[in-house]
This record gives sequence, C-alpha cells and structure tokens, in this order.
Amino acid sequence: MKKVVLLGDSIFDNGVYVEPEPAVIEQLGEKLGIDWRTLLLAIDGSVVQDVSEQLKQLPRDATHLVISVGGNDALREAASLMQDPVDSAIAVLQRFTEIKTLFQWRYRQMMQAVLGLGKATTVCTIYDRCPSQDPYLSQLMYTALPMFNDCISREAILAGLPLLDLRLVCSEPEDYAAVSPIEPSVQGGKKIAACIVQILREHNFNRKQTIVYG
Repeated sequence: MKKVVLLGDSIFDNGVYVEPEPAVIEQLGEKLGIDWRTLLLAIDGSVVQDVSEQLKQLPRDATHLVISVGGNDALREAASLMQDPVDSAIAVLQRFTEIKTLFQWRYRQMMQAVLGLGKATTVCTIYDRCPSQDPYLSQLMYTALPMFNDCISREAILAGLPLLDLRLVCSEPEDYAAVSPIEPSVQGGKKIAACIVQILREHNFNRKQTIVYG
C-alpha cells in the first residue's frame, strides 16, 4: 500500500482554522480512497529549518512526500523589513539579496535531506493572494514572495521534482480561512488536496522531470 506524508506548515496543518470542517489531510484521504494511507507531519507555524525535525518522525513505509513550507519564513522577513527603515533603494536591494540568499541556502539544505531519503517528492510554492487587511503588508508580500518562490522553483527543477504552484490553486478570497486569512479554507484545502491527488496518480516520478501543477 502506498503512503503519502505531508510535511511543512499550516498549509497542510490547517485543522484548527476550519474546524469542524475537514482539514487538508482529511480531504486528501477521502479523495485518495482505500488504496492509500495518509499521514500529517506538517506543523502550524513551521519554517524551512523545522522540516528536519519532522523528517525524524517519517515512517519507513512512506512512499511519497509532499512539502509546503516557506510562507512563515517570508512573513518573518516581511515583518523585519517593515521594522527596519532604509535610506536608499540600494539598501533595499541589498536587504532583499541577503534575505533571498539565506532562504535559498536553508531551502537547499532541507531539500538535500529530503532527497537523501529516496522518496517520491513533491514541493509547493507559496501562495500570494491572501486577503490581508494590511495593504502595505499585502504589497510587500506580493513584491517579496517571488524571491522565495524563485528559490523553491529552482530547487524543484534541479532535482526534477513536480511543483505544485499554490499561487494558481488558491486564487480566490474564499480559498482562505475566515479566522485567519493566511491559511487555506475548506474550499482552498479541497483544491490543494485535488491537485495532490492528480500528482500522485499521474506524475511519473521516475523520469526526474519537473512539471508544474496548478
């Protein structure tokens, strides 16, 4: 029997934001049916470096991994940018370069650990349509997120992994939870689960070819 494990942050661990409705892991299990087993190791609030701890709990019989992480890294850096005033465009660019370089290093370290396990792996981008009430934060995230997604996409392509582009999946306000607009709602979770099912059933992981799903 095949077993898929979800790693990362609250994109998958969204139960508290949608209860009593089904979370992503439950929607995924329902769509996959009895031929698959599912396991949630993703933890709300996790950043890229936390995935290494999640991997320590990975069961040996896991056959497929799906990773969605990086959004909290981006939020943390966005908050830092808003708190640290800069006096020139050059200073802004330098700060962006520092942020991207560090994130890419951390994400690559995480991916090396994951790839060393030899499991069929899918990675996700960070969505960018959250209906935030803070217009400045929305603009900053829309501007800064491409840096993070570029790193994620690059690592997926280098490793020949399928890429689930959540920017294309969660594109409507209703895809985000009412209690926390940065988390997927039941509708958003349903879309995410459907895309994961498509990848698990259709993608040829042996070809080491990156295909974007969304």
